[in-house]
Amino acid sequence: MSAPSKADAVAAFERLGLTSYEAQVFIALQQLGSGSARDVASVADVPRSQVYSVAESLEDRGLLEVQQSSPIRYRPVSVDEAQSILRSRFETEQERAFDYVEQVRTQPAGEEEQEDIWTIRGRARIDDRVIDLCSAAEQRLIFGARLEALLTDELERLLETKAEAGLEVSVVSRTAAIRERVKRIPGVDVFTPPGHREDDERSGRIVIADDDTILLSVVDDDGTETAVWSSGSMFASVLIELIEAGGEAHGTRA
Repeated sequence: MSAPSKADAVAAFERLGLTSYEAQVFIALQQLGSGSARDVASVADVPRSQVYSVAESLEDRGLLEVQQSSPIRYRPVSVDEAQSILRSRFETEQERAFDYVEQVRTQPAGEEEQEDIWTIRGRARIDDRVIDLCSAAEQRLIFGARLEALLTDELERLLETKAEAGLEVSVVSRTAAIRERVKRIPGVDVFTPPGHREDDERSGRIVIADDDTILLSVVDDDGTETAVWSSGSMFASVLIELIEAGGEAHGTRA
């Protein structure tokens, strides 16, 4: 990894809450050790007229000290002290932000209509959502996939756990490797999809949990996976009924 440039450092300080001018003045004073507004302006890309107000702001943040001399001189706190101050401020602001988010998250949404359909992009995130939805199943669970990589080891263990718990567990796949893996799991029924889907090259996976939870995904040519899912909604219930009526969920037993 190459050493960061001054521009990188300024950008990083901005992400920590400083303005561009504050970052440049602080860096300049670290270079100088101490200095007047004229000294700072000669090193930093900050107009001399702006150095005074910027230095006052940095003083308020606890990042520099002011010597009441003529001319006024400024001295930055040590790097370790600055790190401690900024880290503490970041943690405080983070706590304040997430405390508020937690507060509003648990409050009723008033009359705003609840969103029923969600979109997820990225295989890792979809893996996590599949595990969550399958874990919540209480009566039955259907999983289907075209690509073997979409049947993760974690999901395979979860299917076995659900079958042992007495749930009706089914796996649908045209891929022989997937069918062979799940055939070894006691209590899991294995099916092949209807023949008219043999030319399908875009489907990813399907999850149906109980009668009100569904996830469907597609895989693009570059391997990117995108999924939509819904749980506890009329949309999910109706879509499950349509899929099962069309024979999508249950095909021919392997």
